[in-house]
Order: sequence, then C-alpha cells, then structure tokens
Amino acid sequence: MALSTQRPVSGRSGEPGASSTATYDAVVIGAGFSGLYALHRLRDTLGLSVRVFEEGGGVGGTWYWNRYPGARCDSESYVYCYSFSKELSQEWQWSGRYPEQHELSAYLEHVADRFELRRDIELNTRVTSAHWCEDRAHWEVETDRGERVTAQYLLTGVGLLAAKRYVPRIEGLDSFEGEWHHTGRWPQQGVDLRGKRVGIIGTGSTGVQAIPVIARDAEHLHVFQRSPQFTIPARHELVDRAFLDDIKAHYDDVWRKTHWSAGGFPWEHNGLSALEVTPAERQATLEWLWAEGGFKFVFGSYKDLLVDRRANDFVSEFIRSKIRERVNDPAVAEKLLPVDHPFGSRRPIVDTNYFETYNRDNVTLVDIRDNPITEITPKGIRTEDGDVDLDVIVFATGFDAVTGPFFRIDIRGKDGLTLKEHWNEGPRSYLGLANTGFPNLFTIFGPGSTFPNAPVGIEHHVDWIADCIRHMRQNGADVVEASPEAEEAWMDRLRGEADKTLVPLADSWLTGANIPGKRRQVLIFIGHFGHYRKLVDAVATNGYQGFEFASQRVVTA
Repeated sequence: MALSTQRPVSGRSGEPGASSTATYDAVVIGAGFSGLYALHRLRDTLGLSVRVFEEGGGVGGTWYWNRYPGARCDSESYVYCYSFSKELSQEWQWSGRYPEQHELSAYLEHVADRFELRRDIELNTRVTSAHWCEDRAHWEVETDRGERVTAQYLLTGVGLLAAKRYVPRIEGLDSFEGEWHHTGRWPQQGVDLRGKRVGIIGTGSTGVQAIPVIARDAEHLHVFQRSPQFTIPARHELVDRAFLDDIKAHYDDVWRKTHWSAGGFPWEHNGLSALEVTPAERQATLEWLWAEGGFKFVFGSYKDLLVDRRANDFVSEFIRSKIRERVNDPAVAEKLLPVDHPFGSRRPIVDTNYFETYNRDNVTLVDIRDNPITEITPKGIRTEDGDVDLDVIVFATGFDAVTGPFFRIDIRGKDGLTLKEHWNEGPRSYLGLANTGFPNLFTIFGPGSTFPNAPVGIEHHVDWIADCIRHMRQNGADVVEASPEAEEAWMDRLRGEADKTLVPLADSWLTGANIPGKRRQVLIFIGHFGHYRKLVDAVATNGYQGFEFASQRVVTA
C-alpha cells in the first residue's frame, strides 16, 4: 500500500505563501472543536501529515465567530470540553456552570497551544473547492488565497450552525442609515450599544441570550419576536468551585455516564412515564427539575417527554405557567407563550433572566405574527402598525444549519458529482459520516449524524474516523466509500427514528424549516446518543459493514 507520508514545508499558521503543490495525508476544514481534535488524533496518534484550513483569524470555530452580547454555552462547562486527555481535564479551571464565549475561546486556544497544533493550522484561509481525483485517488483542495494542495483524506469540521448565517430578505435593508449586525458575525471589536435605540429580530437560542444583555445597555430595545420559545432557567448559582473540584475527583465516572447517555450529559431520564404518575408526583418532579435548571429538565425528565404528545402536554403547560409567573404584564406574557409546537420539538433553550427582561421599562415586545415587518426604512423598522426608529438592528435569525456550511464549498466527488447535486432531494449520508460517490470524505457532525452535547459527539466521530483510516492502512486499502444501499438504509432509519418523536411537529432548523425554500426534512439522527454510538460502532466491529474499500496506488507526483 503506497501512502504519502510527506510533511511538506509551508507557511506558518495564518501566513500566506504556503506551497501551492503541497501534499498531505489529510486535509481538515475548520479549527473548532472538530478540527482541533481531528488534527491531534490523526497527526499525533496515527502519524499522518495533516493540514487544517480555518477561515477565522483564530482557532475556535463557532466560539471564534459567536461574540454577540451574552454569548455563552448552554451545556455545563465540565462536559462541554474534551475528554481525551485526563491531564487537560484536571488542569483546566472552569469559572462556573456555563462558560461565556471568551472562556471557551481561551480554552480552545489553550488546547491548540498545549498539543502544539498551531504549526499545522492555516488561519484566515477559506477552502473554496475540494475535487476528488479518481486516477490519483486523492482530493485536490483550493483556498481563497490561491493555494492548491492534495490529500488522500478530506475531513470536514465545518460545524452544524455558525458557518452560514441567515439574514432574511427584508425590503429596504440597504437603505438603513444606522448599523446592522448578525449575531453570527458580530464585529471582533464589539458594538457600543450604550444609549442606543436597538431592534433585535429573532428569539431563538441566540436571541434569548443576547436580549437580556442588550437591554441593560440600550436606551430602548424592541424585540421583534418571530416564534415564542420554551426556555429553561440556567441556574448558574448551582455550580461553584467545590462542585467543579468534586467533578474532577470523579471525572472517569462522569465521562462514562456522559458518553453513553441520551444527550451527551451525565444523566438519564427517570425511567417513568409522565402518564403513569399522579398529578402531585408529576408537579413535584417538574418543580425539582425546574429548580435544577439546564438540559437536565429535558434529558433527566420523563422517558416519554419527547415521544408522547400527551406526556409532553403536561410539561409544556408547566413551562407556560412559569412564563406567566415571570412576566408581570399578562398581555405581554400571553404573547410570549409558545403554543404552536411541543416542548423539545425544537432545540431546547437555556436562559438567564430572559422573561424577566420584558418587565423592564426600556423593553418592548413586537409580535410579528400579529404585526408583521413590512420593510426596513432609513430610520428603522416599519411594521403594519407603524414605524420604530432605531440606531442599530440586530439579526438573531440563525443559520442555514447542517447543510449550509457545505454549500459554501465546491465539493465534487466521482465523475464531477457535486455534493449539492447529491443532496438535491435533501441531504443524504451513511451514519452522518460518509456519502456515496465521495470517497475518503469524512463529515464530522454531518447531515444524518446525531446531535448531542457537541464535544462529546465530535470526539466519538473523530475517533471512529481515525480507527477507519487505521483499518485502511493496516489492510492495504487506499479508498473507502459508503455503498448506495447503506446510505439509503440509513436515511430510512433516520426518518423512522424521527417519526417516533415530536420533532417533525415543529418548524425549526432541525427540519430545515427556518430557511425559505429549503426542503423540509429532519436533518439529523433524532434519538438516544448512546444508541447511536452503538449503531455506528457496530458497523466498524462488523468489518465496516456498508462501506466499500479498494486498493489503488496513490500517486503523489
């Protein structure tokens, strides 16, 4: 088996001038959680030559770009991190329960330094195309800086969300005389909102985080709500230094539970149906979970919460009652009540004083279902009820999730087939890791994969990919590709798993419904993360069932 082990000389991280003819064993797109671990695993465990291309000016991926006011993780810090290094887990000190953007950015910068990853990362560089060369059995990759490199393996760590922002087409935006920004591309230097009249469009996870923080600075904040949201209080105060030190003392057990759990967290549902307990017992359980806060309310609750509408109705109404308690004005509270979808059918949201923000005198809620935006004027936003004068407009309108990041790159497989053409009838994959017609392309967290606590799922994907590449090298295989039958069977399974849940009942990015014109389908594996791991790991154990391997000399000249 002839494999390239050349480690070419090239420009340092972020500098121009890298060799235009460099050849690597693997190219990785993105230097967030996925790309950093992929580099470490492939380079330092398998001994491959690897090049990582990152569009941003620093490592971090999502946590490099997401700098909007209030940006923070809504997973607990002590499991929203890598588990592959015990030393790293012990030495890093988290400040509390939910790390803010700057702390996550610092963590990933520390990882890049600690494992000496920077020398193989090129910053400020966007991959524009990746074409499979059949006769040489490698990928030819081009960047926006004119570089051309080749690699036997191509790994995408482009993320599910932040790579492709969505700005709705609203007439008159170009005429606006103030500033406008999307939360996904917040200026690196920040935006001074003190004393400004601000309008924010969107109340998804990003909006829920940003609104309370913006309200503290703005002279007045108008919230243009597209869809009312279920949210769970964060309860930051429940995690202190003593708690985090105790986690470190028992980290092995925490990770064991986390890696095989429903959502990538160290807890499971209580084993009960919400339908089989008394109303008093159910109320007591929900009150306890509400006091605990965070995703435990979802994944540590009743076993039928996300699969039985009757059980879900109890929980949904419980949260609505809490919204009514938190908002002083009954009329405003009524507008904030989510009634068009079950709780959990959209990605759950964790909040810090979100609903309490509507009790402020300088915050006005505009429900654009009843009072639609008609246009943006030079002075602000016009709705059917009249004009709102603004200095700054913030779009918290989300992203073209899951598929959008891939469509920013001209990816072509066998016979020149583009990935966009392959996904013409909706995204397809085998296991969320591979696509028929695209040899040696591995998609970390690609369409059809699971969506647990992100770093936990990423580590599983990267480890699986690394093991597959090791298998290839040990068995003389140069090329691997998912079979059409395996891809089709996986998509059938994906649809079947989704139909067992309440997710298809909501319009959200999970179904592509947040982007006008996007085909509506469930984009990820909806189900138990531990169950997904067993399915994917069994494929490898059974000789990589559903994959086709071939031996073909890799020409490096």
